[in-house]
Amino acid sequence: MKRITVKVGSAVLTRKDGTLDVTRLSSIVDQIAVLRKNGYEVILVSSGAVASGRGELHLGNTQELDSVGQRQLFSAVGQAKLINRYYDFFSEHHLHVGQVLTQKSDFDSEEHRLNMQTCMNVMLENGVIPIVNENDTVSIAELMFTDNDELSGLIARMMNVDTLIILSNIDGLYDGNPETPGTTLIHKVLPGNQVDRYIQTEKSVVGRGGMQSKCATAMAVASSGIDVYLARGTRENVLTDLLLSGANVPHTHFVRR
Repeated sequence: MKRITVKVGSAVLTRKDGTLDVTRLSSIVDQIAVLRKNGYEVILVSSGAVASGRGELHLGNTQELDSVGQRQLFSAVGQAKLINRYYDFFSEHHLHVGQVLTQKSDFDSEEHRLNMQTCMNVMLENGVIPIVNENDTVSIAELMFTDNDELSGLIARMMNVDTLIILSNIDGLYDGNPETPGTTLIHKVLPGNQVDRYIQTEKSVVGRGGMQSKCATAMAVASSGIDVYLARGTRENVLTDLLLSGANVPHTHFVRR
């Protein structure tokens, strides 16, 4: 079986009002189910816990909390709701899921890293889809991942996957501002190519990362022998079209070394 990691960002799973887009989440699940039927082992790195918690609580006094307090509150409530959503949707396809919450310090400890690796290998060997996210309820700013792009890259290398797919709200890396007429999507980045001059520094409203983080992760992962694809997660059937149908899906491919 081919083993892949799919990272779904907050910008894909969040509506304009900041709450969880359940329809989009269901679509991602449907596509992963098709991949599983076609011989893929899938590790899902998913954002969306904070959005899920924000939509659940509807608290009017959260402005009295600092940013850390809001993140901890929303993620504590939202992570439970998010994994339940995934559980229900995957169950419709008779697929099992398991939750893996991690912190950056887990990758600094060889013992903790091996424990995670063993856990996820056992899950995959038994047909269980690992759903990975940062444990935002206890992570503090100094020890947090840059974002889930960084986490997905660490997971991809640790689990020796064949491919990492990063889904965001943009088709891939452009040679300028995507909103500027005449700007072109870069379809392929070969080992050794320099792309820093093309990276836009803007970030989405709901995500911690941006194209700079995505490209840094993609280049690091590709240099370790793993193909990386950046694509728009809101595009219908983006995963199945990229990996199965051969459809011409706009994306940027960071070719493995």
